[in-house]
Amino acid sequence: MVSASTDSVGVMNRLKYISLWLFGLFFIAAGANHFVNRPFYVSIMPPYLPWPVALVYISGVAEIGLGGLLLFERWSQLAAWGLIALLIAVFPANVHMALHPELYQWA
Repeated sequence: MVSASTDSVGVMNRLKYISLWLFGLFFIAAGANHFVNRPFYVSIMPPYLPWPVALVYISGVAEIGLGGLLLFERWSQLAAWGLIALLIAVFPANVHMALHPELYQWA
């Protein structure tokens, strides 16, 4: 007979595994979208940041790479911290959009 605590550990491990795969695939798709829909990402770059196209490509590569690393248990913790740092790094674009909604009527 399996104890309740052992069963809950199994459920949590399955949920963690599923979550890692969902987040990994989400970030891979989001990163790929930086290349498919480059004009959109360039348009939301704050004007005070230099090289908007390069930054869009760099953030796309970072999302693809870190999302992929999230799928490997050995690298998942490092990838998670990298994604946190990446989300902080791209936050100015979100703030810029929030402060200037008139520039993004299509959003």
